[in-house]
Amino acid sequence: MGVKIYSRTTPGRRRASVNDFKELTDKRRRPVKALCRPLPKTGGRNHHGVTTARFRGGGHKRLYRMIDFKRRKDGMSANVEAIEYDPNRNCFIALLKYDDGELRYVLAPLGLTAGDTVMSGQGVEPKIGCAMALKDIPTGLDIHNVELIAGQGGKLVRAAGGVARLAAKEGDWATIILPSGEMRQVRVECRATIGQLGNLDHKNIKLGKAGRKRHMGRRPHVRGTAMNPVAHPLGGGEGRSGGGRHPCSPTGKLAKGGRTRKPRKQSNRRILRRRKSRRYGQVSLKRRR
Repeated sequence: MGVKIYSRTTPGRRRASVNDFKELTDKRRRPVKALCRPLPKTGGRNHHGVTTARFRGGGHKRLYRMIDFKRRKDGMSANVEAIEYDPNRNCFIALLKYDDGELRYVLAPLGLTAGDTVMSGQGVEPKIGCAMALKDIPTGLDIHNVELIAGQGGKLVRAAGGVARLAAKEGDWATIILPSGEMRQVRVECRATIGQLGNLDHKNIKLGKAGRKRHMGRRPHVRGTAMNPVAHPLGGGEGRSGGGRHPCSPTGKLAKGGRTRKPRKQSNRRILRRRKSRRYGQVSLKRRR
């Protein structure tokens, strides 16, 4: 695992870097066709054809890999066939082959290699890659792919390098600390996978040129101050203007300082400590409610 820096042969290559993919079993390995589904492109448009997400379009054609986020195949060991690349997420995926011959993709934690054996269910040894309920996981272990509702599949901590920590268990509730610093309670029946997700150096990769961003399906992001007044509230002015107002969207919605979480969301009561805000520091739970 590491970052490969290109030679400075062109201006675009001067600041570009790429993952060396040493964690992968075989860089040229093709995905399992039975576990892939077509992934049509939307170009950022909804079913009416209206653009709801700007600066989307183009990019390389992809196949979606069906990931097993639930890990409900209990009591049967699975052998790790390979660690593969997934273009739809920033962490790697592992191909599991169960004793009955079934193949499944799961998120690949750090340290999991081809040839390892993993299991899921009750009474399983808590080692890297094994999935079990929070009530069976020893306190203090690193976990990922955490369920919010039992049986629904992992929803939390699924990005590259992501890791949460099981802090405590009391009664029917387990306390976990998320990568953002948020501390929250989850039912002990919810499942999680042991270990930290791999591909830690993903955050250190620099694209270096606009072409690599277009290859990922992202079109140029145009500043509002560079537009005309009819196209954006920040547009217009002589020369390079500051916009004359707080940053906002083309429809006038403020871009900073707004609350993005529903104030009456059912799971709010289980948040013991909010994540730290970059602008205002630690925000109390009472204030956010």
